[in-house]
This record gives sequence, C-alpha cells and structure tokens, in this order.
Amino acid sequence: MIQERIKEKLQEALSPTHLEVINESYMHNVPEGSESHFKVIVVSKQFEGLRLLGRHRAVNAALAQELANDIHALAVHTYTQSEWQNLFGGAPVSPPCQGGSKSD
Repeated sequence: MIQERIKEKLQEALSPTHLEVINESYMHNVPEGSESHFKVIVVSKQFEGLRLLGRHRAVNAALAQELANDIHALAVHTYTQSEWQNLFGGAPVSPPCQGGSKSD
C-alpha cells in the first residue's frame, strides 16, 4: 500500500511528533480504490529554522520514489511543534478536484 509506504518513509526521514497521511484519491477523477492523491501533515523538530521550501524539499526527498512512480498529487503541510500547537482548526482543507488523471 502506497499510503503505508509514505508513512514509513516520513517516519524514518523526519521522526515526526505528529504525522497524518490522508488518501484523498476518492475526491478526484480516478478509479475507486486508487492511491494517487495524498495530503500529508507533518510536525517535526527537524523543521525548526527551515523555511517552507526547505521543509517541502525534505518531504519530497523522503518520497522521491513514490513521487516519480505512484503519486499524482501531494498536498504537503509542514509545521514545527510550536506552530502546530498554535494552529487553530488544523491543516487547510484540500480544494475540490479540477479533473484530470495520470491517463489524461
């Protein structure tokens, strides 16, 4: 399962204090049961002092193989522990699908 691989790789690479990997494929124009659209919420001490781009690069590096082969869309939300504690309402909601798939 791609979702489990994502969890394992992010756990190993970033030692998060909070990690959510959400399969959002059902919201998109893909076959039922697909695993191609994900949202990850990662809270890690490793993000201290990193700008948003550096944080996203760390996530993308950990998931390079999956991004090249399996993942069509990845929404990435990265936080330090203090940012996460001060965040009200949780991570942003993903936007509605605009259509399209890997086969388009």
